Amino acid sequence: MNLPNSITLARIFLVPLLVVALLTEFEGRLILGMPKELVAAAIFAIASATDWLDGYLARRRRQVTWLGQMLDPIADKLLTSAAFISLVQLDLAPAWMVALIIGREFAITALRSLAYTKGITIPASPLGKIKMASQVTAILLLILGWGPLPWLAPIGYAALWVVMLTAVASAADYYRRFQILLSARVTDVNVARERRDAVAKIPKIS
Repeated sequence: MNLPNSITLARIFLVPLLVVALLTEFEGRLILGMPKELVAAAIFAIASATDWLDGYLARRRRQVTWLGQMLDPIADKLLTSAAFISLVQLDLAPAWMVALIIGREFAITALRSLAYTKGITIPASPLGKIKMASQVTAILLLILGWGPLPWLAPIGYAALWVVMLTAVASAADYYRRFQILLSARVTDVNVARERRDAVAKIPKIS
């Protein structure tokens, strides 16, 4: 358990705090004297920042581990899914859009797991990074627009459309790259088999 993995675990532990801040009714809508919307936004912003920090530290300290590679996407999906579902509960985001976004996450996770069983690694695409950045932006805008800055709500809703569109586009891109990599993998296996068969047919000199 190194520092980057500890930061990833901290992101997971922040998820229930975010849900409590969003969905619990506090007297005067205050948490420790602060508006609950600001507290929720701060929790989500800190948790989102750790997504960049753990990866940066893992690469800089050369502490990239299998555990970290497994935990990081799980932590990301838990954080964004919990935030989106809470926003639906608060009537701040349409349920059908959130269902599509979260469904995409599970579908891509299944696709990457299938690719891994076939010895194929699908790296993150630029579209996927844009999708993640737009998710963080949309969630923060919707939370803040729900509270002290209502003029941010329409911007947050527009950002949510960006999330949905990039989620669909990146899912199609993942599937396309999976098909390309799978075809290349099959071709490499066939070539290796043909070479092995050709070598086996060469007469042995006694």
